Amino acid sequence: MADRVTVIGWDGTPLTEAARSALAAATLVAGAAHHLALPEVPARAEQVRLGSVHLAARRIAAHRGTAVVLADGDPGFFGVVRALRAPEHGLEVEVVPAVSLVATAFARAGMPWDDAEVVVAHRRTLRRAVNICRAHTKVAVLTSPGAGPAELGLLLGDIHRTFVICEELGTDREQVTVVTSDRAADHSWRDPNIVLVVGGTAAQSPDGGWRAGRDLTRNRRGWALPGAGSPGSAGHEGEGQRLRACQLALLGPRPGDLVWDIGCGSGALAVDAALFGAAVIAVDADRGACERTAEAARRDGVQLQTVHGSAPHILEDLPEPDVVRIGGGGPAVVSAVADRRPARLVTHASTRDAAELIGRDLNAHGYRVSCSLLQSVELSTDTWSERERAVVFLLSGELPDRAP
Repeated sequence: MADRVTVIGWDGTPLTEAARSALAAATLVAGAAHHLALPEVPARAEQVRLGSVHLAARRIAAHRGTAVVLADGDPGFFGVVRALRAPEHGLEVEVVPAVSLVATAFARAGMPWDDAEVVVAHRRTLRRAVNICRAHTKVAVLTSPGAGPAELGLLLGDIHRTFVICEELGTDREQVTVVTSDRAADHSWRDPNIVLVVGGTAAQSPDGGWRAGRDLTRNRRGWALPGAGSPGSAGHEGEGQRLRACQLALLGPRPGDLVWDIGCGSGALAVDAALFGAAVIAVDADRGACERTAEAARRDGVQLQTVHGSAPHILEDLPEPDVVRIGGGGPAVVSAVADRRPARLVTHASTRDAAELIGRDLNAHGYRVSCSLLQSVELSTDTWSERERAVVFLLSGELPDRAP
């Protein structure tokens, strides 16, 4: 076990006295090539090239002496400290932080960042990072090889954003470039880099809000609220408040998800899903429904994409969904959606025969299916008489190999 482990953050500025002292006493130094080239790294110390942090942590744990790990920016913010402190390594560390790459990138852009989302993009998380960029107006993306500015731009597709691409921050090769997202794939970008993804139509608080990250607090408490559509707008069949609440509960939209809302009607469910932090594509054959949905999104300060067209054909070119609400279109649309393999989907039917037909099709696609008969009766609290009654079969499908 190493006698002492110090993690030093480096942001391109001269090392602090504490950092220089730790390096002077080190018998093992781990870091990237540009860290190991620093003049303060003692020649006598064993040097470990930092590729896999977990492999380096095992080397450090087996070392008898004083170890130093060098990392870019603040090593406690999406950095090596978490891996080094993992229980399997048993390492206790001292940290000498520096300015994080995210803070440096926003400083280079001259922008505040208390209202920004911060995500890490690897090959396995790239699609979820892109969905965060769809759903939010200001995102910092810590990239990796194969999940960089070009890949972000390609997956954003028709969603246009401004990219501030910061390459090799803190080094003499530092470069900051501003491009539109559709042009990012036209260039080759040096690693490491960080991308600030900025733009969209959602309203932003002029005073920055009261907590870090974008504040998605709605004007009213609760969700699946009545009257969420435009005044006087007629919702689609099955778009009642109670059914919508059940649909949202079964879908469980969350940050990093892409939600399809097919037959968006007033936009009430689409807006709710966006307020939970998910990216949303709202689809409807009625242009007026798309306009109502866009207006509802503006009113609640969220951004989503509306697509005018008839399902299932309009769905062919949409990006892969995580969860889908099917508000209309019947079995043909349900089958087409199931072909795209979302983790969860919900729909409804007005008769038991129609519910059985949909359920059998979902089973054939490999989904675990549940069905409930929902009946809601709205009462007038002035006279306690029945005002409205709704009866519907609610179906949901969950794909076992994509759960949760």
